[in-house]
Amino acid sequence: MSLSQEQLTPYLAFAGQLADAAALAIQPHFRAPLAVTDKGAGLYDPVTVADQAAERAMRELIQQHYPEHGILGEEEESFRGSSPLTWVLDPIDGTRAFITGLPLWGTLIALNDGQRPRLGIMNQPHTGERFSGNGQAAWLNGQPLRTRTCPSLAQARLMCTTPDMFTSAAEHQAFQHIADQVQLLRFGGDCYAYCMLAAGLVDVVMEASLQPYDVQALIPIVEGAGGRMTTWEGGDAQHGGRVIACGDPALHALVLEQLRQLGSIG
Repeated sequence: MSLSQEQLTPYLAFAGQLADAAALAIQPHFRAPLAVTDKGAGLYDPVTVADQAAERAMRELIQQHYPEHGILGEEEESFRGSSPLTWVLDPIDGTRAFITGLPLWGTLIALNDGQRPRLGIMNQPHTGERFSGNGQAAWLNGQPLRTRTCPSLAQARLMCTTPDMFTSAAEHQAFQHIADQVQLLRFGGDCYAYCMLAAGLVDVVMEASLQPYDVQALIPIVEGAGGRMTTWEGGDAQHGGRVIACGDPALHALVLEQLRQLGSIG
């Protein structure tokens, strides 16, 4: 189902309502004592009552206003609607940052038209920042965002949430190969790193072991700001896995070529 930019406008406004509802559920728990459950089988994967309450609030609004739409969320089972449109939700991307009091988490909301994510929001209610994009433009609190020109790795700022997300020796080697060439490497950004890339403050985000709800809201923001976001092989990033985002398309092409030359990553 292909939607025009005009048809997307009311959905972007509704996504803002979802972000507001999630914020109301989350904010009382930030920097407050709360129970944390580890749902990971290996790598620590925490979930809190704030995650669950925020997703529930968003699901209720979607079912009230668009009962025919599908829902894919991190905390509850997927709902397949009669419409090809699906809302993709991550109530708190960056739960580890959340439980340690760092405002580097965000609520991710995407609308997928059955082919690709067409709009995305990353909402950070503690700092009052709302990043949004539709693949053709991107905004921070309504002001246009643009990535910066950075054609070489020697000038680049690289971010990654944690090196623990690389689960094979080949993935570690590939990441280190890129990291060894950059001007600055920072860990711990979660979704915030991609938004800083869209704002022209970061040049490369390189990650792995991602889920669809980790990335779908970020693709329209990064691409709307002028960047590129794909798998390490240059494919569609919407399904997660190994993802590379670059603010400068020329830098993205350079990184992909270097990864290709490394051969099979496994």
